Amino acid sequence: MTDTPTDATTGAAALLWQHRRAGTKLAALPPALRPADADAGHAIQARLPAVAGDAVAGWKIAATSRAGQAHIGVGGPLAGRILAGCVHGEGARFSLAGNGMRVAEPEFVFRFGTALPPRAQPWAVDEVLAAVATLHVGIEVPDSRFADFVHAGEAQLLADDACAHEFLLGAATTADWRAIDLAAHAVQATVHNGSALRFDRSGSGAAVLGDPRLALAWLVNDLRARGIGLQAGDFVTTGTCMPPLAVQPGDVVRCDFGLLGQVSASFGD
Repeated sequence: MTDTPTDATTGAAALLWQHRRAGTKLAALPPALRPADADAGHAIQARLPAVAGDAVAGWKIAATSRAGQAHIGVGGPLAGRILAGCVHGEGARFSLAGNGMRVAEPEFVFRFGTALPPRAQPWAVDEVLAAVATLHVGIEVPDSRFADFVHAGEAQLLADDACAHEFLLGAATTADWRAIDLAAHAVQATVHNGSALRFDRSGSGAAVLGDPRLALAWLVNDLRARGIGLQAGDFVTTGTCMPPLAVQPGDVVRCDFGLLGQVSASFGD
């Protein structure tokens, strides 16, 4: 099923994008623009590239753990678009001005070398992985345009691009990632402020719907069911592999995925 634009869907997408650019918050979308259900939320999100004047570089999955789903009151994962203008490289510095979530999330990222067009039957995990060209590691810096995103509801969160905001994409790993059990793969993260270690945290691929590869297939099939395919060159970041890292201005986050690579980001006002 493809999304058909209406004045309401475009208006809602434009209002959310306006707040996203300004770093300001909404209590809720106005009643005339508010999505009634998940399908309406998806339709609003689908208008984002047009109202932003930007291309979709990749996709994200929010709420890939039961704790994350419970936190925002949704029954399962949520898919969102990552715009090209929101993608940054290793060592990026992110402003926290206007960011109400203020977290960093270490993630496994898959980039496709072969397109996966929508089709009637679901894509098997092996088929999805066969279309992947490279594995990367990354850091998502999410945010919501809703002041109380915890209670915004699934439809509005989908309209709000599943809390997509900024994203750091690391280099492609040179390791033989296909031979690695990504579910069991350990990840370490530290948060420093100046010379002081504020905290460190560990996680693994198991936090991501049990396995990042399963999360990737979920995203592909979630899009397939809505008539959307993956293009060669698109990437999918599969969700945080540990509880989100609370960050503040002056922090530096370093994420170590072992032989798969490392990424770091700094944060300012």
